[in-house]
Amino acid sequence: MSGGIPDPVIRVRGLVNRFGSQVVHDGLDLDVRRGEIIGVVGGSGSGKSVLMRSIIGLRTPTGGQVEVLGVDALNASEAERLRIERNSGVLFQDGALFSSLTVGENVQVPLKEHQPGLPETLRYELALLKVKLAGLPADAVNKLPSQLSGGMRKRAGLARALAMDPPLLFLDEPTAGLDPIGAAAFDRLVRTLQQALGLTVFLITHDLDTLYAICDRVAVLADKRVIACAPLAEIEQLDHPWVREYFHGPRARAARDTDAGGRTAEASC
Repeated sequence: MSGGIPDPVIRVRGLVNRFGSQVVHDGLDLDVRRGEIIGVVGGSGSGKSVLMRSIIGLRTPTGGQVEVLGVDALNASEAERLRIERNSGVLFQDGALFSSLTVGENVQVPLKEHQPGLPETLRYELALLKVKLAGLPADAVNKLPSQLSGGMRKRAGLARALAMDPPLLFLDEPTAGLDPIGAAAFDRLVRTLQQALGLTVFLITHDLDTLYAICDRVAVLADKRVIACAPLAEIEQLDHPWVREYFHGPRARAARDTDAGGRTAEASC
């Protein structure tokens, strides 16, 4: 920690991502600090999910450096890659649950992969604990994803992301498709878990309510890079066309007015 600012648990430097002739990222830099909820925003095609996939190892970037928990993620050994994987929980936009497995069996998948020696009864108990932690009723553990509402499937995916007690949590559009009440409840759950478990949360969203309700800082992707990473009060002052359109329209004003937290965050990156 330097000057009261937590050390970064994720460091991205000079990231380049290309798909054929299409350049998505070109020299992107980003630090994610320990214990914060950082919201990642940007227009369609700005590469929010590509950035997340590059950090968690699902995509090999064209160039640049990615460091996760002190490990050079792009040149990591097998043991180091497993360390990053064990310490990272991921909730994909659609939940990515296995449709043929119950919720409890879905939550047990990471446990079976990384802790194969655990007795079956203990795995079940741990899965039940995570299901409850994610705000689901106990009987959801034996249900199939098709028997759950959209909001409940999100929570089931979150339970699986928390299965290994990871310090890092990646959420890709966690409130997409939820009604306003369900989205607000999910936001509160994420903030509660982050505070109770000391999580660092990397959150991709287009939901302005989420940004104003729970994010400590916001990283704005535009022009193939992160053009700013700062608390919302600073982001709102940026003189950039996309920022002006996104953060100064009627929906942004409504989200800002309903934010009851009044939280202050640290200075920008």
